[in-house]
This record gives sequence, C-alpha cells and structure tokens, in this order.
Amino acid sequence: MSGARLMVWDDDACWRVHDATLAVLEETGVEVREARARELLAGAGARLDGTRARIPTALVDRALHTVPRRFALKSRPEVAGSGHSRRGEPAPLEIADGFSHFGTGSDCVYVCDPDSGERRRATTADVEGMAALCEELPDIDFVMSMGLPADAAAATGDLAQFAAMLAGTRKPLLTTAHDGGSLRRMLAMAELAGEGRSFGCYAMPNPPLVHSAEALDKVLACAELGVPLVYAPAPAAGTTAPASLAAVVVVGNAETLSGLVLHQLAAPGAPFVYGVGCGAFDMRTAVDVYGAPEHFLGNAAATDLARLYGLPSFAYAAVADAKLFDEQWAAEAAITTVLGALSRATLLHDVGYLESGLQSSYETIVLGDELVGYARALLAEVAVDAEALALDEIAAVGPGGSHLGRPYTRDHHRDFWRPDLFDRSAYERWQSSGATTLKERVFRRTEELRAAPRSYGLEDSVRRRITDLATASGGEA
Repeated sequence: MSGARLMVWDDDACWRVHDATLAVLEETGVEVREARARELLAGAGARLDGTRARIPTALVDRALHTVPRRFALKSRPEVAGSGHSRRGEPAPLEIADGFSHFGTGSDCVYVCDPDSGERRRATTADVEGMAALCEELPDIDFVMSMGLPADAAAATGDLAQFAAMLAGTRKPLLTTAHDGGSLRRMLAMAELAGEGRSFGCYAMPNPPLVHSAEALDKVLACAELGVPLVYAPAPAAGTTAPASLAAVVVVGNAETLSGLVLHQLAAPGAPFVYGVGCGAFDMRTAVDVYGAPEHFLGNAAATDLARLYGLPSFAYAAVADAKLFDEQWAAEAAITTVLGALSRATLLHDVGYLESGLQSSYETIVLGDELVGYARALLAEVAVDAEALALDEIAAVGPGGSHLGRPYTRDHHRDFWRPDLFDRSAYERWQSSGATTLKERVFRRTEELRAAPRSYGLEDSVRRRITDLATASGGEA
C-alpha cells in the first residue's frame, strides 16, 4: 500500500497476538449458547463442555482458508415509475482489504431534532430522512439506520428500520436484525427494492467471550443466505477485558475468529467482514467512550490483524462523545475521521454519532461527509512517476518563475481537495459573504438538502409491498 496509513503492529507483533488468541480459544474457550452452533463445532473436532467450546487451531486455520477475501455490496437501481430522475447505477462497493468506504451508524436511541434542536427519541421518519440525506452526500458510501425508532413495534422494529432505509436511499445498507427470520424478510424486501445483494448484517458477540443464541442465529442465517456478515466485538479495557490494549484486542480477536469459525463451518466461502472494537471505559464517568485516543489506537491495532489475515475490516470514523453539535463534536469528529481513515479499515462506520453512540443528528452527518472528504484526500497515492515529479515543468519555469499560468497547473489543480463547508477565503471576502460560522453553514446546507425534492424514491406499490413484509406477523418471509 503506497499511500499514508497508521500502522500500530508490524507482522511479528500481529503473529504474537494471533498466537495469544489461539491459546485463549484452545485453553479458555468461548461460550456458545446456541445448539446448532455447538453441533457444528463438535462435529468439526472442538471440545465441548456444556456450552463452553474450546476451539483447536486447525479450525481457525480452516476458516481463514475458506473465507473470501473480497466481495461486492451493490446499490439498488432507480425504480421505474417512481417519478424520480434516473442517474445511472453506481459502481458496487468493493469489500476487500485495501479499499475504504464510509457510512453512518445504527440504533441511536435519541436524535437531535433538525427543526427545534431538541434531543428526543428517534422515529422511523428520522431513519428514512437521514437515509435520504445520505443519498445526496457524495462521501457517504453506505448507510446504517442512525435511529432506534420509538414509534415502531419492538417485535418488528428492525424491519421498520430496514424498510425506512430502503425508501430513503439506494446506497448499500448495513443493518441489525433481531434474528434469522428477520434476515430472510430483509432479503425479500431488498429484492423487492431491486437488489438482494445490497445489504449486510451487523452482529455482535457479548464480551467477554460469549456468543449469545441471538447473535449466533444471525451468524448462521447470514451464512445460509449468503448475506455478508459483519461480526464486531466490543470488549472494553478494565470491564469486559483486562486493562491493557493488547489484551482487549486479544479478547476481541478471539470473539471474532471463533465467530468466523462457526460462520465458515455453516457455509464455507460465505462473505464475512472482520469487526474491530477496542473499548476504553472511562472509570470517572462510567461511559464506554468513543473519542478516546486508546479506542482508536486499539482499533488500528486490530485492523492490522485483519490485514494480516487478508480480511476486509469494520471500524470507526467521525464519532464523538459530545452531547451537542458543538466545538467538542467538531474537534472529536475531525480527529476520529482522520484516525479511522488512516487505519485503512474497509468499512468505517458511525459517521455523525454524538453522545458516545446514543444520539444522532442530521447536521453531524452533513459535516461528517465534509470531514470524510478531507480524510479521503489523505488516503490518495502520492505518485513518483515522471508526470508527478514534473522535472520538465520545473526546468521550463526555472528559478524565480511562476507556475500559475502553466498548462500543467491547469491540468492538475483540480487534483487537490476542495471543501464545500470549510471557508478558505480572505477575511474581507468572508465578511462580505455574510461572515458565517461553520455551524451556520452546516445548518443552512442541511436545510437545503432536506427541503430539496428527493432524487430517489420507491414506486408506491413497491413501497407498500415492502411495508407489508415489514409488518406481517410471523418471522419468515
């Protein structure tokens, strides 16, 4: 990889962490609280003691051999008859180590109301509205719900979220799901919207070292259905893991790799994303914070492990512990966007989070998009070929000359990133243009995007059929 990146561990360090992880899996083991999963492990040679499974190295090696290194997440096409203009189908997201894509996050309990500024419970309208906002933002590549809708029935809230996202955007989705039955319905809903291969499922083990029945039901259903699985741990230093970043990563790696073993036993070759999660619990506030430097240092280290395995990875960017869209949010989000990008993780999520993942906001998604654009510029390859070194151009201008009017400058000046929201003008021009603050510009841009006619929408009959699937009784499609 020739571009800039943050590397915490070299290969030797990664192999030491890998060996420590294998020792945990073989000697300590993991809790497997789902009968079918235990049967798969026992049949493959794992040692079972009730719900505790001790997993031999050979099973980890086999899973790392069968798991694919790349796959695609497709966008959904424009729906004929929807009344919206067709813009052409965007290229699929390449899900592989070496590619980085940015997206929002899931399941925030609260949202900052874009009209009143009130912190309130999220609704299905917010899920759809923020998805529609993401549809218009060029540096948001995939969409997660950003809200846990209070107005949806608890039993089908995951399906209501999914239907709302399908209605708001054609970009690829990552979704949570209650169980395998929900996943089957989501697959049918995505197919109605035009592309079944346009979403993945996000599931989590319970730290430390526990795979719940609910999580494993999703792991096995994803394998069976071919729905890409993101399996993301969340151990935290001093609570659900030892107070050591290396040990936190070992616990998370053991959870992810044992999940991978089960996933690949169920369906060798099923698509899988290595989840990264290294919590840094704040003992003073009793909050598992998002913006701590240790969180991102541990995430980058775990991403080094994913790279060692050759697997696509799932980490964080543009997150904050701030309670409002304020100076703290801007500072934390800017730092974490750059750190997340430089980790070179494949799927960088939670863009726009506030309040340590409890709150979302329309405005922070808009500024998050700008921050991602800045971070992408840091990921660009700095070439050293003849065109980039420009020796002829240097010689042509010579000492004391100017490159301002040169053809080379006309050809290349647009290669440099240009912001939409950050102001770079001279003071007098900024003053004559209204002397606005960044926050004012973000609010104005958010209002413009929300007020504009949507560029994407589902045809009414398709939307009704998706809603029927989301609200029907029973767990199967």
